[in-house]
Amino acid sequence: QVQLVESGGGLVQAGGSLRLSCAASGSFFRINVMAWYRQTPGKQRELVATITSGGSTNYAESVKARFTISRDNAENTVYLQMNSLKPEDTAVYYCYAAAKLGGLSPTSYYWGQGTQVTVSS
Repeated sequence: QVQLVESGGGLVQAGGSLRLSCAASGSFFRINVMAWYRQTPGKQRELVATITSGGSTNYAESVKARFTISRDNAENTVYLQMNSLKPEDTAVYYCYAAAKLGGLSPTSYYWGQGTQVTVSS
């Protein structure tokens, strides 16, 4: 199993910055993809950014050039640096991991509990 614990959310004014962290723990062979998603009330959870174990990244169009996802494989931690925040970035942000619990195991998928990010105008 993999446990994901997020931190770093909070309240910030528009134009400000926040850095989210997500630490993975538990018993697993390897975490392949880590990602950040976000969700607002009444809407579907949407992808914000992904990063592979090799460091390849992908971003939603709405956050490109403002957000940066990074990863420390040794610490099994993923980060999301959010700059130039806008009120529409307000959401609960969720950490996601696709992991193999054993070398021959299928990929399993895990979510963190979420952290609230609120951007005031």
